[in-house]
Amino acid sequence: MSDVERVLRRVDEQLPQAVERLFELLRIDSISTDPAYKDSCRRAADWLVEDLRSIGFDSARHDTPGHPMVIGHQPGASKAGPHLLFYGHYDVQPVDPLELWHRPPFEPAIEDTAAGKVIRARGAADDKGQLMTFVEACRAWKQTTGSLPTQVSLFFEGEEESGSPSLIPFMQANKSMLEADLALVCDTGMWDSETPTISTMLRGMVGEELTITGPSLDLHSGIYGGPAMNPIRVLTRILADLHDDQGRITLPGFYDGVADIPEDVRSQWASLNHDGGKFLQSVGLSQAAGEADYSVLEQIWARPSCDVNGIWGGYTGEGFKTVLPSKAHAKVSFRLVGEQDPERIQQDLHQHVEDRLPADCTVSYRSKDGSRATVMPVHAPAFRNAQKALTDEWQKEAVYAGCGGSIPVVGHIKQILGMDSLLIGFMLDDDAIHSPNEKYSLNSFHKGTRSWVRILHALAQR
Repeated sequence: MSDVERVLRRVDEQLPQAVERLFELLRIDSISTDPAYKDSCRRAADWLVEDLRSIGFDSARHDTPGHPMVIGHQPGASKAGPHLLFYGHYDVQPVDPLELWHRPPFEPAIEDTAAGKVIRARGAADDKGQLMTFVEACRAWKQTTGSLPTQVSLFFEGEEESGSPSLIPFMQANKSMLEADLALVCDTGMWDSETPTISTMLRGMVGEELTITGPSLDLHSGIYGGPAMNPIRVLTRILADLHDDQGRITLPGFYDGVADIPEDVRSQWASLNHDGGKFLQSVGLSQAAGEADYSVLEQIWARPSCDVNGIWGGYTGEGFKTVLPSKAHAKVSFRLVGEQDPERIQQDLHQHVEDRLPADCTVSYRSKDGSRATVMPVHAPAFRNAQKALTDEWQKEAVYAGCGGSIPVVGHIKQILGMDSLLIGFMLDDDAIHSPNEKYSLNSFHKGTRSWVRILHALAQR
């Protein structure tokens, strides 16, 4: 029996104990957004420090102006393979509305469902259950063989669910403690309950709040309606002009840096048989509104987008107040792909707005920090080795998938530490992360741990 087979057997035998350790962590109400739970976040960090020490990691809590970071290193680990840095977060979302939970959110339990056994608790899937799949894989390697197959460091954050205000300064100040060859991030999901997935594309972000000001005060439309410029009229024209009739975004040069996806990746996505019509019908829609020449899946994963996230101005209460407002507001966001430059797109949006301002209107902006898209080197050996390891475990070919959203830490890891990231997770679409009754499939937890056992071995083979 090979080392990998012996370690996998250990994972199977120790599953009940692994679940109980996860339950201990899930019982800690580490809600990072609410200052009332500051001590709980510290307790969760301390719990992780002690658990890592119990399997031989040199681990410590590192306090920040916000919630603590946890860093662990494996002293004396083999340096024959690459040095891996695993990232996860121990903080969780608030539980509101509490009355919609079927059981207390911080009293974890195994429940039987139509889809199989699940772990029910806040943080079960996002991200404590995911984080512990990797810790349990390391534990099984250590207990079975006495060592890890390659050098491993662990980096756990306590502010991911509250915007990570301490993350960038901490990473910049502690680069030497975080240096490695490749990052592993377990905060993503699977295509479905049987198909393991490596996320290889993350869209970037630009966000802007616009305020158009016209007259110096709200005006009576019976007196001023007609000759006075209405800022809502100006704003809606500006917003409507951001797209053409084919769903393309009209900012000059917007698509600079947007590349077509490789043909082998396109073919793999096609093999997923994603039903774009059914996807839209599930939310009451019938037609895709993005670029006409691309499938729904391509529009989400590999194409940029522009959306108005909010618009307001004038009187919006009950009944009518025939007012001509002084100001009109909108929030606009762009999802970016490839090599698109957030700063340039922000500047081009400003120019788009100002080119359409009449003489009697002005504009002001409130900008959200932008981030570039992330594209992983899917043809690199580490990605191919991880894909094979996942395929071997799940007995179904692991797919490379895009991700319509953003995971900021992946960009920070690339920009600050100079590393690519392998994004491998085992969440399912119906795990209700951030919602009442969050769950994590027991199969995801078990086979996720087994997957990391195989991946560690595969990545150690340079």
